Amino acid sequence: MTFEEIKALDEQYVMHTYSRFPVAADHGKNATVWDTEGRAYIDFTSGIGVCSLGYADEGWVQAVTDQAGKLAHISNLYYAAPYALTAQKLCTRTGMANVMFANSGAESNEAMIKLARKYSFDKYGKGRGTIITLNKSFHGRTITTLAATGQEVFHNYFFPFTEGFRYANANDMDSVEEVAGHDVCAVMVELVQGEGGVLPLEQDFVTRLADLCAKRDWLLLVDEVQTGAGRTGSLFAFQQYGITPDAVSFAKGVAGGLPFGGVMAGEKCRDVFTPGTHGTTFGGNPVAAAAANYVLERLDDELLSQVREKGQYLRERIEAMDLPCLGKTRGLGMMIGVEVKAGFNNKELAAKLTEHGLLVLTAGQGLRLLPPLVITKEEMDKGLEILEKTLA
Repeated sequence: MTFEEIKALDEQYVMHTYSRFPVAADHGKNATVWDTEGRAYIDFTSGIGVCSLGYADEGWVQAVTDQAGKLAHISNLYYAAPYALTAQKLCTRTGMANVMFANSGAESNEAMIKLARKYSFDKYGKGRGTIITLNKSFHGRTITTLAATGQEVFHNYFFPFTEGFRYANANDMDSVEEVAGHDVCAVMVELVQGEGGVLPLEQDFVTRLADLCAKRDWLLLVDEVQTGAGRTGSLFAFQQYGITPDAVSFAKGVAGGLPFGGVMAGEKCRDVFTPGTHGTTFGGNPVAAAAANYVLERLDDELLSQVREKGQYLRERIEAMDLPCLGKTRGLGMMIGVEVKAGFNNKELAAKLTEHGLLVLTAGQGLRLLPPLVITKEEMDKGLEILEKTLA
């Protein structure tokens, strides 16, 4: 199909929940995508952090194909090897106790919120269900995860929103104390605030927050939907901060392109969910779990080290360009935010880069780069060349 044919179908039959760039993707290889007209693009987005191993990775394709030919789905009323192996890999590499599988980041965060409230109810009874989140956070697009999101722009249209959330400022313990109370059961944070602008939390703040949670028996919930699966240069970002969360959500890149997510619980929370208290039809799907098993095998120490090196390379090259519209970079690993200077619009810059063959994202007022973790130096250099020539 041509671009115009696809666009016409989209406009007629698809709800307009997204403002799309004028690109109809057809196929990809590693970190390069071709559209229906045969034009190539260097991809610094990986499907908003999902295609962690890029496109058409042969081992990933084989793992998915083999499992699809054996068992595409079987409900959670029965055992199956793929999800059990995924759970083992996640727990042994993180020190967490067990896992509940889901399908998306928002669903994983919903489950984590339910886990925290049930933990508190089981131990303290009613009246202790409030969760503190941070301003500029983003936790999903369901009614409850929108309520958990600390950005006022998302708190519209869909009233009434779920109650039980209060917001504190990042890196400000006084602000956390100001919104604390006897009704609090947990604190939920992104260690790098993604949609808020790629804003890493400060180490001292995270350490003190973890200590406060332990002291007051609040659960420390870490949303690793975007930061997990190697994105920041460790399997999960919390491992770089030296903390042990009570629960961690994950999704996006863990299955390399298929819908897959979940919640890892620490020892304190391993038995909170019991049969009937939570569930999902597709959670732990065999094909998606087979993909996740392959991704986790690939995310070894060597690849994670390369993620850190590539992220540093991209940041240094971008800052050295000294472009009139861009400022400093920030982030961890290959989760990179780029400041857009006053007088320039990040969405207009992203559109201009797309027009010239480089796919990028926006976040907050800046640009956001989430390249496939396996992007080659040649692909990085091509993308950087487009960035410099287009924005100079």
